[in-house]
Amino acid sequence: MISPLAYVDPSAKLGNNVTVHPFAYIDKNVEIGDNNVIMPYVSLMSGTRMGNGNTVYQGAVIAAVPQDFCYTGEETLVRIGDNNVIRENAVITRGTHSTHDTVVGDGNFIMQGVRISHDVEIGNECIIGNGSQVSGNCKIFDRAILTSNVLMQGNTRLGSYSIVQGGCRFTKDIPPFIVAAHEPISFYSINTHVLEHEGFPETQIKHIAQAYRILYKANTSQHDALIRIKEQVPGSEYIDMIIDFVSSSKLGIIH
Repeated sequence: MISPLAYVDPSAKLGNNVTVHPFAYIDKNVEIGDNNVIMPYVSLMSGTRMGNGNTVYQGAVIAAVPQDFCYTGEETLVRIGDNNVIRENAVITRGTHSTHDTVVGDGNFIMQGVRISHDVEIGNECIIGNGSQVSGNCKIFDRAILTSNVLMQGNTRLGSYSIVQGGCRFTKDIPPFIVAAHEPISFYSINTHVLEHEGFPETQIKHIAQAYRILYKANTSQHDALIRIKEQVPGSEYIDMIIDFVSSSKLGIIH
């Protein structure tokens, strides 16, 4: 159902069973799939690509023009997957260049007042808390959590199953499976509660904890810590995720 009080550009492509409430704005060059709900005063700007089953709440803006001095007016995109919830007044900015999109995966919960900047990549089933700011070219891996009012500086990465305490800011990468807290931000613990909730075996949680004791508590270099992890911790996909994430970090990881 499309309200006659909404504006939908004639060239926009809408799937089946899409609800568009009064005073929503849907621009040209917009494509959205089936079973989406677009609340009042939502703006889906040119460059929006949206999958199925999403709900976008009042005042949200999707595919805003990048706040990037490198942007030259190219036709760029935001790609949003399926079954996301995007709450009131969230802003998601499209990519700076046509060679790279802003991407939001499936099943994410993006809360009120969040800003997701140009060229960000967000995986699946993440939570971005009220008022958090994700700067340009950041990457958030699957099932990570930013709690309220977190400032994620440009080009940083947040690993899978990690959580960042409210009000924190960070300029380096945060590895998977941990809790990051304090000011300045630092490693606090592994994210045991979430790992147990997600069904991680107790043995694997202990191995993850052992890996981080070596990385953060062994009083050795990061290079040597990774060698020790490979030698001393039983291998698994989760240990490989830690090693790969830390090894590939360009900015370094938090202390």
